[in-house]
Amino acid sequence: MPEVETRTSLFRRMKLHHWIFVGMGIGFGAGLALHNTLDPESAAFKHAVWWLDLLGKDIFIGSLKMIIAPLIFASIVAGIGSLPDMKEVGNIGWKTLAYYVATTSIAVSIGLAAVLLIRPGKQEGSQALRAERQKDLDRFKDEFAAKNPGVDPDAPGDRVPYMAYVASQSGERAATDAQFASKWKTIQAKREMGPLEMFKHDILEPILTNPFKSLAELNSLGIIFFAILTGLACMAVGPPAAPVLAFFKAFNEVMLKVTLWVMGIAPVAIGCILASLLAKLGTAALESLWWYSITVVAGIAVHVAVLLTLVAVLGRMNPLVFWRGIWSAWLIAFSTTSSAATLPVTLECVTEELKVSRKVANFALPVGATVNMDGTALYEGVAVIFMLQVYGGLADVPIDLGGAKIFVIFLTAVVASVGAAAVPSAGLITMAIVAEAVGLPVYYIPFIFAVDHLLDMFRTSTNVLGDAVGAVIVNRLEARRLGDDAADNAEPPG
Repeated sequence: MPEVETRTSLFRRMKLHHWIFVGMGIGFGAGLALHNTLDPESAAFKHAVWWLDLLGKDIFIGSLKMIIAPLIFASIVAGIGSLPDMKEVGNIGWKTLAYYVATTSIAVSIGLAAVLLIRPGKQEGSQALRAERQKDLDRFKDEFAAKNPGVDPDAPGDRVPYMAYVASQSGERAATDAQFASKWKTIQAKREMGPLEMFKHDILEPILTNPFKSLAELNSLGIIFFAILTGLACMAVGPPAAPVLAFFKAFNEVMLKVTLWVMGIAPVAIGCILASLLAKLGTAALESLWWYSITVVAGIAVHVAVLLTLVAVLGRMNPLVFWRGIWSAWLIAFSTTSSAATLPVTLECVTEELKVSRKVANFALPVGATVNMDGTALYEGVAVIFMLQVYGGLADVPIDLGGAKIFVIFLTAVVASVGAAAVPSAGLITMAIVAEAVGLPVYYIPFIFAVDHLLDMFRTSTNVLGDAVGAVIVNRLEARRLGDDAADNAEPPG
C-alpha cells in the first residue's frame, strides 16, 4: 500500500510540462519504430500515421486554432480597456515594439555571425549538394543547346534565354515534389511581387479587412488592429462603454478556461505529432544538411542565452523561475510549430506562472505572436547565406557574398520576419523576400525543405520565448505606472 500511495502522490505532483515530456519521449520512440519497421507505402503505415495526425494535428492544433481569434480580440480589448488612460497605452506600446525590434535585430546578427563563422555551406556534406546541382546545370546546358541549335549558352547575348530555361526546369522540378508543391507555389507568388506590392498585399490589406472576416479567416493583423481601435474607443467613450469592457474581460476569462480544458490532451497529442513527424522523415534528412542544421540550432541557442540574460537584467527575474513558468508553452510551440496556436497557453503561463499583469500580457503577447519572430529572422539570414555558400559561383548564382550583400540580408530578414504568419513553415515563404533582395533564385529554397519542419520546431519555440521575455520586461518597467496589479506581479518569488 505505501508503494501504491507513493506512486499516486508522484503522479499528482507532476505538472503539465512533465506529462508533455513523457508524451514526447513515447512519441519519439514510436515514430522511429514506425519509420524503421513499416514500409511507408504500406496500408499499416498509412493507417497508423492517419490516426497520429488525427489526434495531434487535427484535434489538438485544430482546437487551439479554434480559440485563437476570439482570444486575441478579447485579450487586447480587455488589456487596453484596463489601462487608466491613452498615455499608458502609448507607454506599453512603444516599449513593447522597441523590445521586439531590438531582439529581432539581435537574433539576425547572431544568425549571420554563426553562419559566417561555422561556414556550413563549405563543409563536405554541403559540397555534395553543390556537386549534384552542377550535374543538373550541365544537363540543362546540353538540353538547351540541343533545343536551340546555333545558340551558345556561354555567350553573353544568349545568357538570358539560357537562364530562363534553367529557371523553368528548376522550378518545375521543385513544383513536382508533392510534399512541397503548395509551398513552392506560394514562394513563386511572393517572388513576383515588388516591395510596395508586398506592403499593400501583406500588411495594408489584412489590417483594413472587415473584422468579422478577419475573425473567420484568422487574419491576425486585422484582428489586432480592430481590437486596438475598439479598446481605444472604449477608453475615449468612458463610463458608457463600461458594459462593453466588462463583457470582453469576462469573455477573456472564459477563453482562458477553455484553453485549460484543451491543454488536458496536450501530452497525448504532442506525442502523436512527434511520432508522425519521425515516422515520415526519420533521421536521414539530416545527412546532407547536418552542418546547416547545427548552425541554425547553435545560433538559436546563443539567442536563447541572450533572452535569458535580458529577463534577468531588465526583467529582474531569475532565469530558472522564468523557464519553469514558460516551459509548457515552450514545449507546445516546439511540437506544434505555430506561435499563434500556442498563444492561449503562452498567455496562461505568463499571467499565472510568471505573474505578469494581464494589462501588459493581453497587449504584448498577441502583438508579439504576429510581429515578433526572433527565431524566424535568425533562420532566414542563416538559410540564405548557407545557400550562397553552397551554390554561389554556379552559372545561375553569380553572387559575391560581400559586406553589402550581408547588410541587405540583415535588413530584409528583419523586415520579412515581421510579415511571417504565425503558422508552421511560414518562414520558408517570407524567405523569398530575402533571397530576391540579394539575387538568389528562389528555386533554390526547396533544397532546404527536407529539414525545414525540424528547424521550424526550434525557431517557433524561440519566437514564443522572445514574446514571453518581452512581456516580463515591459511588466517590470511599467510596474509603478500600472499600480498594484503590475507591482505585485513584477517579481515572482524565486
